Amino acid sequence: MDDYDLFALQALDFAPLPHAGERLALLTLQEAHDRLRLLVTLAEEGGPLSQDAGRLAKEIAARV
Repeated sequence: MDDYDLFALQALDFAPLPHAGERLALLTLQEAHDRLRLLVTLAEEGGPLSQDAGRLAKEIAARV
C-alpha cells in the first residue's frame, strides 16, 4: 500500500468517541480501500472538508 505512505501511523492521535460502544457495519477490504482513496483525494484537494477527510483517512488506514 505505497499510496498511503504519507500517513505516519505511529503519530496518530485518535479523538475519544462519545459512543464508543456503537459501531458501524464492517467494510470489506475493497470497500475500505475505495473509501480511503476517496478521502485521500479530498484531503489533498485542500477544500473545506480536507482536514476532516485527512483525519478519517488516517483512522481508516490505521485499521486496514
